[in-house]
Amino acid sequence: MEVMQHTTRIGQLRESFAEANQRLVARLREASDEAAERLPAGGWSASQIGWHVAAVTTRFAGMISGEVPAAKPLDADFRERAWTDVAASIPDHLEAPTTAVPPSSVRREDAVSALEAAGERMTRALDGLSPDRGDRMGITHPIVGAISVYQVGEWATAHVIRHNRQAKRVLGQG
Repeated sequence: MEVMQHTTRIGQLRESFAEANQRLVARLREASDEAAERLPAGGWSASQIGWHVAAVTTRFAGMISGEVPAAKPLDADFRERAWTDVAASIPDHLEAPTTAVPPSSVRREDAVSALEAAGERMTRALDGLSPDRGDRMGITHPIVGAISVYQVGEWATAHVIRHNRQAKRVLGQG
């Protein structure tokens, strides 16, 4: 990928991720402690959702930066699918990996702090991403198949958006 295309793509990834993450942070900041920490029957509290998103974002940021050695060279014939096509293949309900299951009690303030720290990690990871790594490295995951490291950033954004909608429902806002 040429440098200008890379710069544009990183800018778009940074902006869309930051916007999504800031919306979730704002939702939790605006909620009362009681509302954010209330456990709905059979689900997570809004604070737990925030904690989960922060844990997954931190993992995604590690994949992008190389700190988490999940990315491997993509096959020479790999072609990115449009993110809308990848996203359409993600089931509505998924079980979180055990490392991303929140503790039984998460304080609203802790979830907000974790989301802000994870957002900073994501920004640093995207800022440090080279065109070669973004284009030629990727992961293969049972949920999304083979995707580029750039698309890991798109998945991170989609993950935040998905759980922001969930937090909104849990807080009785939608």
